Amino acid sequence: MMLLSTPETGVFRPTPPENLAALDISATLVQDLFLRTLREEGQSTLGSLRNRTKLPITILEPTFRHLRQQQCLDVKGMVGDDYTFCLTTAGKTLAAERAAFSSYAGPAPVSLEEYDRAVRAQVARISVHRDALRQALGDLVVPDSLLDQLGPALVSQRAMFLYGPTGNGKTSLAERLLRVYDDSVVIPYALELNGHIITVFDPVLHQPVEEQPHELDARWVLCRRPCVTVGGELVSEMLELRADSASGIYAAPLQMKANNGIMVIDDFGRQVISPRDLLNRWIVPLDRRVDYLTLKHGQKLRIPFEVMVVFATNLDPSDLADEAFLRRIHNKIYVEPVSETTFREILARVLRTHQIACDPSTASYFVGLCREHGHALKACYPSDLVDILIWRSQYEERAPEMTPLELDCAAALYFTRTRG
Repeated sequence: MMLLSTPETGVFRPTPPENLAALDISATLVQDLFLRTLREEGQSTLGSLRNRTKLPITILEPTFRHLRQQQCLDVKGMVGDDYTFCLTTAGKTLAAERAAFSSYAGPAPVSLEEYDRAVRAQVARISVHRDALRQALGDLVVPDSLLDQLGPALVSQRAMFLYGPTGNGKTSLAERLLRVYDDSVVIPYALELNGHIITVFDPVLHQPVEEQPHELDARWVLCRRPCVTVGGELVSEMLELRADSASGIYAAPLQMKANNGIMVIDDFGRQVISPRDLLNRWIVPLDRRVDYLTLKHGQKLRIPFEVMVVFATNLDPSDLADEAFLRRIHNKIYVEPVSETTFREILARVLRTHQIACDPSTASYFVGLCREHGHALKACYPSDLVDILIWRSQYEERAPEMTPLELDCAAALYFTRTRG
């Protein structure tokens, strides 16, 4: 598939720091992580702490020696070439004091400056043409006219509005746009600013590649470019830093987790947060490629915003945003009702997938039935109605059949009736 990141993008692969002086976070923070992790484990080794903190032994060993000199560690013995140790009373007191500020004891964070550099260095620049895009969306039936609008929009990597009547594939298209990327990006477990920890890597949203590079700084995870999808459940709090009062740890907002990838706002206009409030929140990020987040004590953070935001809606864009905002979204793509030719191709694919036979006259009956009940052909009808045929056959303990009688029964269950 010829969907490639261009050479100008380069590859950002941070290597492990050789010593404390080469680390982008302070020695004090490393000491805090050492103490808090050991406090959780009770008794540990340098090897175990390396696995937890993702820091090399060349950084943990001098921290170990320093804390031992301060009489914070009690060495219990050796396991091979490694020490076994725990906290002394003084160490427990110091660890408790540091945990009162933040109890974070996970992988060591990277600095905000290094995170900014990583995101900027991994901005996607793609080269795509019609045949390649058709191949990427090969499991959908997409007319060339729509491909030729999606292609330039993807090359731009700017925000996109997908709008049009419901049921014609806007969500399916949006979810598959990630296929235009065939490269990977590094995402940090967490980042730090003035001792405050913000977790970034999310195992639910981020997909690590199977083999992590041996030479990669272990505080970073090599992942496929992310795609974060959110629908009617979106509330304003999801777009801001969220602090856990008990632990003092911040969670990155959704758009930050989507950096260097795509964020899909599905069913736009049907969220609790008003469309105008959401769009106003993102005027600056979409324009300047930076976002501003606030810590609980009021300090502002300048975060890179290298996200391709895709708004998918069946509402009229002019009812959702004013002209000033729509002007900032150059790519407004109307996903129109499908043609009969496209509809028949979708139906044929669905039937092949489920291995259900259908003669031409029954296929024509299906088309007419959908026109009669739905008033227009929609891309979702073949899959939805065939699902009902299959469920009926399972209920009646027989093989599924594609007949006019079966289609009438499926349509009666699927389409709503007008009271009269």
